[in-house]
Amino acid sequence: MTLTRLVFAWLPVAVWFLVAPPIGYPADPVADRRYFVWAYTRRAVTGRLLEAGVLTLIGSLWFDSLGSGGWWLLFLLTGLLAAYPARWNEPKANRDLVVGLMDTARYVVAGAILAVPVATDPRILVDASSRDDAAVFQVAPDRAIVATVDFFTPLVDDPYDFGRIAATNAFSDVYAMGGTPLLALNLVGWPREGLPFELLGEVLRGGAEVAGAAGAFVLGGHSVDDPEPKYGMVAIGDVHPDRIVRNSGARPGDVLVLTKPLGTGVLTTALKRDLLTEADLAPAVAAMTTLNAGAARAMLAMGQSVHAATDVTGFGLLGHLRTLLEASGVAAELAAAAVPLLPHARQAAERGAIPGGTTRNVAGVADAVTYADGVDGTTRVLLADAQTSGGLLIAVAPERADALVAALGREGTLAAAVIGRVVAGAPGRIAVR
Repeated sequence: MTLTRLVFAWLPVAVWFLVAPPIGYPADPVADRRYFVWAYTRRAVTGRLLEAGVLTLIGSLWFDSLGSGGWWLLFLLTGLLAAYPARWNEPKANRDLVVGLMDTARYVVAGAILAVPVATDPRILVDASSRDDAAVFQVAPDRAIVATVDFFTPLVDDPYDFGRIAATNAFSDVYAMGGTPLLALNLVGWPREGLPFELLGEVLRGGAEVAGAAGAFVLGGHSVDDPEPKYGMVAIGDVHPDRIVRNSGARPGDVLVLTKPLGTGVLTTALKRDLLTEADLAPAVAAMTTLNAGAARAMLAMGQSVHAATDVTGFGLLGHLRTLLEASGVAAELAAAAVPLLPHARQAAERGAIPGGTTRNVAGVADAVTYADGVDGTTRVLLADAQTSGGLLIAVAPERADALVAALGREGTLAAAVIGRVVAGAPGRIAVR
């Protein structure tokens, strides 16, 4: 949320409050007609402009943090709180229910204005307002730049594998948008007095190898002295403006397809707690270092039949699905038994190897997800498990679902699982059965 975006969002709300001032009655309590209080004194105008500013700030914080779901309830409550208490010291006629509701409607309309995405520049095709996987900026009629960034602390002991995992994870957002990777910049935090630079060299070697496999070039980066090692990348790609795959286009009836199994969060935690061996973790490392390039090619081959997509990473399957559904204004039904899991993932979760991020994810979706009685606690945890370098979650038209699964099979993706469907309903709601 920038000052420029706030100003552009505030202007239409301010105009609305100026042309639709509060509704009231003349001071004479026997008057029997309603009318707008067309007061344009300096005090009245300043008050309405400030009111518009406060609403804009509240609305922007809501949309940036929680998405567009439920905005009408926020502004309805705001309107009721603002419209009614102020009327109790006025003539009795001003406390009329209809008058108060009409005044409250001003706030709901203001919320509707704020719910419309604000474009500060027509070249900005995707920004943070929809909580999509990457930013997209148009540079030519047939070309747009896809930009994203990600970094984290080591998940595994091997520095080379750590570099590969971090780079694969960074490029995943480019693939999720339908883009092709072009270049990357390294981001490094390293304890210069605590760890040898030879280990950092291995991390960078792993990242460079993955970038090469993606067809991208590592052209530089930035490093800082940090007591805890961190590594990631700024990943840049390109995409045709007409072929961007957003997270906001899912439609009722769409089939949900997942391209990698879940479980990296609980498995890497189990390794840290000595509940697994390196050999047990090998399938998870292989999954985390597999680029989503093949999944993206299969997805793009479906053309306009793919309505939305995202990659499954830190917020888990349920968290990322919820974001996609909220952005699209729809709900979903999920078949828990159809969701693929990595080897040993269930056992790791049952033994309590649950990372803090997964615990937060479970709590974070609690208000949006309902479970059938047969869905056990371990499954609920795994569906919210914080993933690293997870697969793509694709919403495809039902008549093309089989074709997508077949295309994913030809690309050799680690999974091509039909795990549910999009339905009409409250945006972001998920029913797991």
